[in-house]
This record gives sequence, C-alpha cells and structure tokens, in this order.
Amino acid sequence: MTKKEIEERKFRPAKQEVKDAAKNLHTPQTTSAAYTLAFQDRDFLLRDDLRPVRFQLELLKPELLMNEAKIESTFVFYGSARIPEPEKAQARIEAAASEEERRIAERLAAKSKYYDEARRLANIAARYPAGEDGKQNFVVCSGGGPSIMEAANRGAADMDAPSIGMNIVLPHEQAPNIYVTPELSFQFHYFALRKMHFLLRARALAVFPGGFGTFDEFFELLTLVQTGKMKPIPILLFGKEFWSKVVDFEALADEGVIAHRDLELFTWVETAEDAWSTVCRFYKDDNLMGCD
Repeated sequence: MTKKEIEERKFRPAKQEVKDAAKNLHTPQTTSAAYTLAFQDRDFLLRDDLRPVRFQLELLKPELLMNEAKIESTFVFYGSARIPEPEKAQARIEAAASEEERRIAERLAAKSKYYDEARRLANIAARYPAGEDGKQNFVVCSGGGPSIMEAANRGAADMDAPSIGMNIVLPHEQAPNIYVTPELSFQFHYFALRKMHFLLRARALAVFPGGFGTFDEFFELLTLVQTGKMKPIPILLFGKEFWSKVVDFEALADEGVIAHRDLELFTWVETAEDAWSTVCRFYKDDNLMGCD
C-alpha cells in the first residue's frame, strides 16, 4: 500500500452525497421533510432545539475563513453608526426639519473629526507587514456598518489592504459598507458570537464615541480584562470630552465599585498618531510602522 493510498479519503464527500440525493425518485417518502438530509433541512436547522448547533456554526464559519486568509491578529474598531463623515456633516445639518434635529445634527457633526481619525488609524494599521509565512497581523476589523465602522474599513482599503466586517442581522434593512473585503464580510445572528469574534484575534482596539452598541462592546471588553478572562491589550479611548460627559469613570472608582487601577485598563487618545504610539509602547515592536 502506498503513502498516497493511506492518506487518501475513504468516505464519499458530502458534496457528492448531496448530488446523489437530488437524483432520488419522487415518492411520498422521498418528498417528505423527514427524508431531507439533516444539514440541508432549513426548517430543521432553525428549530429552537438546534440553537447549540447554530452557535457552533456561527463560531466556526468565520474562524475557518479567517484561518484560510492567514489572519493572525486584528486591530478592532468600535464606534457609532451615526457620526457622519466631515464632507456630509453640513448637509445633514441643513436637512434638519426641526430645531431639535438641527441641534443633534450639529453635535454629531462636531464628532465627525473621529471619522477621519478612524480612517487614518486604519491606514497605519494596514501597513503592518505580513510575516514570511504570509500571516497577517493588525488586520482592520469593524462591525461592518456605516460611520466609524465604514471609516475603519475605508482606511484599510486606501492601502489596498484586506479588512474584516462583522455585520449583524437587524429588523431594519442594512448592508455592509462597501469598503469591507467581500471574502471577509461576515453576517451574524447572535450578538454574543459576533462579540466573541471581535476579541478572539484582537491585539489592539480603538473605541470611538458611540451609543448602546459601543457601550456594550467596550464595557464587556473592560470586564474581560479586569477579571483576568482576557490578557490586556491596548484599549484606545477616543474623545475624552464625550466619554467624560456620559460616563463618570472617576466616580465609579471613588464609589468603590471599581478600583482606581481599573482606570488604567484604557488609554485616552485624540489622534491616530497618539493611538498608534500607544500600541508601539505596549508591544515594543520595531516592525510597527511609524514607531520611533
């Protein structure tokens, strides 16, 4: 027996089985849902009893595809889906139909600078060289949506570099932003699995002003690091004026519900250069472009 014969596959592949199953004669038995191959039976897979299987599939599919793309680590971007890019900020203000809408539009426009900062930071991260084995590090990863997420993917696209988008199914119609690499554009049903994939490969994470979703992702990350479930990584918090207004971090420490040292879990930054310098200091890596 040759080595080839020892290593060759002995069982017929599932793809072939699917083709053969399609040739079945149409009888009351073969047309029954019970006869459908389990992995082709959509109604069966969507049963409540199959939730653990769907969890496993949603964990496994992105993992396999990112492994195949040789993505070793990521630079994750969290932030609002509502902050406009600077070029569109004024148009939104002018389109306001009431004083309240105008006030909100003006406040969002004031934060539009963070669109540019996210894009520039992604520019920098995207320049990190691939290893000799082709493995890629600090690959830009976002939630795949508009605003800050779009800026991150766009920044990588500026460098002709791949970037990841992890979208989520929502009741209202949406689509991934156009800058996500199509082969790395993922859609999730479960928020929990999406957040897990954000962090499994994360080696740096930038948090920009945002709402409930950003709070959820940011505070879960802080909890994981605080409790030792995850090793520390650079957590770069953009927009001290915004965050200090909506969250009194010092008060949490003063009240004793967190320790004062927990405030060191993240670093305040305002520019892409500040953020990248923090990553440089954390890893002390000469390969980090722009590190002096």
